[in-house]
Amino acid sequence: MTGPAATPCPVPFELPAENRESSPYTGWTRAHWEATADGLLHAAWRYATPRGAMLDLPGRPSRTGVRSDGLEGYARTFLAAAFRVAGAGGEDPHGWLEKYASGLAAGTRTPGREDAESWPPVLDHTVLGQPMVESASVALGLRLSRDWLWDRLDPGVQDRAANWLRGALRHVPAPNNWYLFPLTVAGFLESVGRGDRETWLALERGLELLEGWYAGDGWYSDGDGRAFDHYNGWALHLYPLMHAHLAQDTGRSAHHGTRLRSFLESYALLFDGNGAPVHFGRSLTYRFAANAAVALGALTGHTPLAPGVSRRLLSGSLRYFLDRGALTPDGLLSLGWHGAHEATLQDYSGPASPYWASKGLLPLLIPAGDPLWTAREEAAPSEGADRALTLPAAGLLIQTTGRDGLVRLHNHGSDHVPAHEGQRALAQDPLYARLAYSTRTGPTAVGNVPDNHFAVELPDPRDPLGGTTSSARLRIRPLAAGADPEGTWGWAASSHTPVFASGGPMVPGLSVQSVTFVRGRFELRVHRVTGAPPGARVRLTGWATPPQQDGPDEEEPVTGQLHGLHGWSGPGRPSVLRAPQGTAFTRWALVPSLTGDARGTALFAALATLTTAAGASAREVPGLHTAAALVSADQDSVEVRWTTDGARTRVSFTPHAPRISTTPPPG
Repeated sequence: MTGPAATPCPVPFELPAENRESSPYTGWTRAHWEATADGLLHAAWRYATPRGAMLDLPGRPSRTGVRSDGLEGYARTFLAAAFRVAGAGGEDPHGWLEKYASGLAAGTRTPGREDAESWPPVLDHTVLGQPMVESASVALGLRLSRDWLWDRLDPGVQDRAANWLRGALRHVPAPNNWYLFPLTVAGFLESVGRGDRETWLALERGLELLEGWYAGDGWYSDGDGRAFDHYNGWALHLYPLMHAHLAQDTGRSAHHGTRLRSFLESYALLFDGNGAPVHFGRSLTYRFAANAAVALGALTGHTPLAPGVSRRLLSGSLRYFLDRGALTPDGLLSLGWHGAHEATLQDYSGPASPYWASKGLLPLLIPAGDPLWTAREEAAPSEGADRALTLPAAGLLIQTTGRDGLVRLHNHGSDHVPAHEGQRALAQDPLYARLAYSTRTGPTAVGNVPDNHFAVELPDPRDPLGGTTSSARLRIRPLAAGADPEGTWGWAASSHTPVFASGGPMVPGLSVQSVTFVRGRFELRVHRVTGAPPGARVRLTGWATPPQQDGPDEEEPVTGQLHGLHGWSGPGRPSVLRAPQGTAFTRWALVPSLTGDARGTALFAALATLTTAAGASAREVPGLHTAAALVSADQDSVEVRWTTDGARTRVSFTPHAPRISTTPPPG
């Protein structure tokens, strides 16, 4: 893997010897995947109820209660077992499917009853929603393992299981990717001869909604809003294309497969050279479930990636988490990112929630003789030339530097505000609201200074001590995006209406337009404020990074820098703020910060970087303060000259959208 790697944490089960001939980047082969699946299953099954209907993993219960959590443990690990056995042509040396068959019989024996092992019924998402989520894993697991499990069940158990699953067709999902859960249940029921109008309606409704959520460039929003995140890979592409593939529906496979191929063109860039997926969006405790879309492309043939590239991404990501303590000493997946990390979690997470990572074991469904396993590993896309790639539909800008494999994602279009909610005084979601994310930094927790944030600060009339109230970035409206055809530079722009955390009134006419222009490892950040009242100030923060290397065995540390070019108080040097709760990557963090005065219309420009020692080449200026020189600036535009080669970049704000012009290097 690219660059110095962290010293691997011990994995509490035996793994085969590495094979650096076949897998020069990760050392992993299919045997490592099989051993990982078996190790995860053995650890989880130590907590099974007597007949195996529930896996009651240790930890605080989720908001839906311990019975739902036990079902979650069964369903999510069942998916891993189904991939493991189906991909091996039914070989099941550990008897996994026998255990899950017993659990299925026990869980559906007295549905809804408060006995020791009965599963809670599938109800509306507003009542007890989690069983609907788990019904999809049960249904997909049964569909994949049909020849060795379902077809061997007693007819009475089949009837009971089918009736329990039908609850997903008769109740209301949450208004997002949840509609693909009844779609998956319906697909299974039709595959075993139990299709009817009810299953047909569930399939059609799910596919109809999916069409409305498609934004372009292979990306879907997770519902009617603008939430673009990892659910694209592990849900919105996975369920419909897997259904079409298993049903041998060539028309739907081609339709959804074309979109998956387009998605992977950009998504493949979001994996670091060290294997990490970008840390962005909710449910990050699912970790290597981020693999699912890459594996689905390899399974169905709808991928732009060579087999050796796909395996390098897949094995790199799985190994990344195992090497960094994702497993507890007894082999369970913890609730967090590397290890346990409370701030990474959502309130719906319970002890078994991390096992949606089972989706990341989808490569096991691909037989051993497939090129995915026989081709030699190749470099990941982020390990090639420096890239800037824009996704105008989603409002995202990807920036990679090949020397260190580091990936940054600049967000000018993804938020987590439901479509039916207007601008209100809500707490911003740090997993969506920040200006930028990366594969080696996480957003700071709520209550800490927000990293990568542009805020308007006003005097707080409710504070007798004369304090200020700071604005949040909630609903993000993408404005425009563009890139050099060669990918050497790119930009994206957005606007938002500041909402104040104090709950105070909105400020009439106050608006912020933001532009990020990237070039190599550098980021030019430009913000234009309009309608600022008297007394307003602004604050821009940069990347949250550790204050120093934590120890000699850690990975090469990242460094975040911020330098003011125009509009800031003082000479442009940032102050440094503390984030004592840290991020998913570091126990505590430092965040650079710039401040300036704003009244009426004002423009602010700054340079930022996130890099490693390996990421700064000898050609580049090491000091951020000398990387670019200000040529001109006013309240509507700014122009800078890059001192590395003399090229110029001009950002101009118009009534409709910003415009970017570039002048190539002299000569």
